Amino acid sequence: MKTYSTSIFNFQNFKKQFSSLLIGTLSALFFSSCGNGETQKNTPIEVKDGMVLIPAGDFQMGSEGGQSRQDESPVHRVSVDAFWMDQTEVTNAQFKAFVDATGYVTTAEKKPNWEELKKELPPDTPKPNDSLLQAASLVFEATSGPVNLNDYGAWWRWKPKASWRNPKGKGSTLEGKMDHPVVHISWYDAQAYAAWVGKRLPTEAEWEWAASGGQNGAKYPWGDEPITKGPVKVNAWEGNFPYQNSLQDQFFYTAPVGSFEPNPFGLFDMAGNVWEWCSDWYDFTYYESFQNKKTSNPKGPDAPYDPYQPYLRQKVMRGGSFLCNDAYCSGYRVSSRMKSSPDTGLQHTGFRLVKTANF
Repeated sequence: MKTYSTSIFNFQNFKKQFSSLLIGTLSALFFSSCGNGETQKNTPIEVKDGMVLIPAGDFQMGSEGGQSRQDESPVHRVSVDAFWMDQTEVTNAQFKAFVDATGYVTTAEKKPNWEELKKELPPDTPKPNDSLLQAASLVFEATSGPVNLNDYGAWWRWKPKASWRNPKGKGSTLEGKMDHPVVHISWYDAQAYAAWVGKRLPTEAEWEWAASGGQNGAKYPWGDEPITKGPVKVNAWEGNFPYQNSLQDQFFYTAPVGSFEPNPFGLFDMAGNVWEWCSDWYDFTYYESFQNKKTSNPKGPDAPYDPYQPYLRQKVMRGGSFLCNDAYCSGYRVSSRMKSSPDTGLQHTGFRLVKTANF
């Protein structure tokens, strides 16, 4: 794991030990528009084995102005070939079948290796107390009132035994949640599952095109209507983050997959619920390389780059989570990008898979 927090130990002392690390990965948890010339709304939806056929598309990737962030620009023209995509995020039931068949152990269930961990930390970062180097993961806990939204440790807790099996830490279970998206999944975990089922993670371009539903320049998977207007559209944070959630969507944490209306391509939860891993390395300046030119089927940069977190190698994540809201991250926008180190899993991190279409 490359991210740490704690509810057992003094957090201020912990931040002194891991200040760069916290800045590196916890800042990515939340800050972490598409369409071809015509909408795809009237295109018949083809579903097979829980996957939807996403048609080939030529669209404008990224966004500028408004809530857009610097790593989403410049907007550039991209084309992608047709591909199949899971209608929903991978569920606890599906991941359990994989673990039962293979005996796979996720990243969160393994004790961190300090020798490997320190390779991606600033030089001379001191080793943390051995009590912190145990199998654990980050779990969200609401605060009792307003907090500094730059202090991510105010709501994240490094909890021993937290994993996909125990999403809230020791003593929690998956009872009644087998149809929820599996969480605390690292990029490596997602890759292992993908290999087992014969699929792959989507590229960032594929994910953005699929999320748009073929809607020309749509801000969200459902269109342009603000998330606070009209019927509930997504599992997100409603109210004052991180202490007051009005639960208009009826869910405090994850929701069963498919709980909300699909986008025009027939995909569920392309906004909110959990962040979804993509195959690409994250490069803050990657879009700049495509300015004023079109690219076909981009697969991401050859190496990661983030000027704000120079020691971390990070992968792209998309879609937002149950913790996103407009006042804080608006991660459910089609073009919104997030990133995290590939061996990081959190309570709001999951995935879905794709397959190349063969015609």
